[in-house]
Amino acid sequence: MVRSRISALICKLFGNRFYLALKYRNRPETSFLRKVHGVIHVGANVGQERFLYDAFDLEVLWIEPIPGIFEKLMNNIAPFPKQHAMNCLVTAEDDKEYQFHISNNEGESSSVLSLSKHKEIWPEVTYTKTIALSGVTLATLIARNRIDLAQFDALVLDTQGSEYEVLRGAISILGSVRFIKVEVPNFEAYEGCCRLEELTAFMSAHGFREVCRIPFSHKEGVGTYFDILYRRESQE
Repeated sequence: MVRSRISALICKLFGNRFYLALKYRNRPETSFLRKVHGVIHVGANVGQERFLYDAFDLEVLWIEPIPGIFEKLMNNIAPFPKQHAMNCLVTAEDDKEYQFHISNNEGESSSVLSLSKHKEIWPEVTYTKTIALSGVTLATLIARNRIDLAQFDALVLDTQGSEYEVLRGAISILGSVRFIKVEVPNFEAYEGCCRLEELTAFMSAHGFREVCRIPFSHKEGVGTYFDILYRRESQE
């Protein structure tokens, strides 16, 4: 009760932007935001983190594949001049057609992969339709659009199982990235999805070490979902 009153007072005196920066600046999984210039966020959905990124005054490139969700994203980030978005599917290969499955929870669990044990943690989540989308690697997307990587030294991935594929298509640009934050399970949430062990091996091979690991969902006998932050070792 006392903490909530203090929070409300800080918001009233200094504004919500200041409050968010103060609240998240020292949390292990978000403290990197005060050390970077900008974020490329792959798997944007409707831009739920837009207020957080704005609190740290970051340049942001959101990437969202679902056309209808992308429209909502554009409306949500309109008040933030340093935030921009692109409507495309980031994958491991350029110009390959994928069957993209759209979920019933406002698209949050949508993926190029079929659901597997994800249903054992969130049984209410199902796919409602599938659309055909052409993929593009992150490296190609940046090159084609002449995006200045100097503005974006952090990468956030929330692509519902295809994070490893996104990273494989971004190998040539990883040297420009200081921090990578990934949502990843230690079980087969989606069929053939990226798992913790696979991700850890990839990140180590490309010069990144784990900074922190935050579990956010767990079911006994199934496994755990984590938010994991990696830092390029040359930044020590």
